Amino acid sequence: MSTRAPEGHGIGLRRHHFAEILEHGPVGVPWMELISENFFEPGGRPWAVLERVRREVPVVLHGVAMGLGNVDGVRADYLDRLAALVERVEPAVVSDHLCWGAHGDHVAHDLLPLPYTEEAARHVAEQIARAQDRLRRQILIENVSSYVQFRASELSEVEFLGLVLERADAGLLLDVNNVYVSARNHGFSAEAYLDAIPAARVGQIHLAGHTDKGSFLLDTHVGPVPDPVWALYRRAVERFGPVPTLVEWDEAVPDYATVRAEAERAAAIEAEVLGV
Repeated sequence: MSTRAPEGHGIGLRRHHFAEILEHGPVGVPWMELISENFFEPGGRPWAVLERVRREVPVVLHGVAMGLGNVDGVRADYLDRLAALVERVEPAVVSDHLCWGAHGDHVAHDLLPLPYTEEAARHVAEQIARAQDRLRRQILIENVSSYVQFRASELSEVEFLGLVLERADAGLLLDVNNVYVSARNHGFSAEAYLDAIPAARVGQIHLAGHTDKGSFLLDTHVGPVPDPVWALYRRAVERFGPVPTLVEWDEAVPDYATVRAEAERAAAIEAEVLGV
């Protein structure tokens, strides 16, 4: 199976746009991204919208709760539910985050960063391999934004990311906004981070907005993509070429046309950078 999203610039399927999509379909976008866990239970209005979308454009699945870095590992029942969804939806790609989010029965409902150690890389790679075996496909792993660092870390974030992807033979969902947020929060070069990424692994890009909290940046997915993130996206296009790209907008979600316009801006920037 491919670890590359469909060509072009998509948007995320959000409940705020259900009525419009049910009436008109996914107008003006080549593909849409779904949050996997929102569709674990079949039926109802969300599935009616999904089926309308799926008839007209390809979809990709993006998870937020696999917990690849959880000490206890990915839950077997989670993988079973995801596998059932994959079989029914037949997405172009499946992705989740390089993070942990639960300990035992306690779920943080957050994408928490890992210590960048050989031990953590080995553990996460094993969990990705488990997931890929169960789903019978390679998956994309997304870099997360972070607000703390661990004294135990032996590697930089991008070194850790590359090691995990190589060991698991997985693809990368490169979140450009997350790179920018983490770089600002921790004082490393976002440009050097992009330069160190294994280019052949990149199968999709995310763009989003963030919120300046004064002493740090918070990844909120609110508002249009900020200019510094657009600038970093230009550098990503220069380095990786025409990678399928999606704009995330999860807080104060505007109308469908506004979100679609952000995707169109990404497409225009890509065309300008590549001279096409």
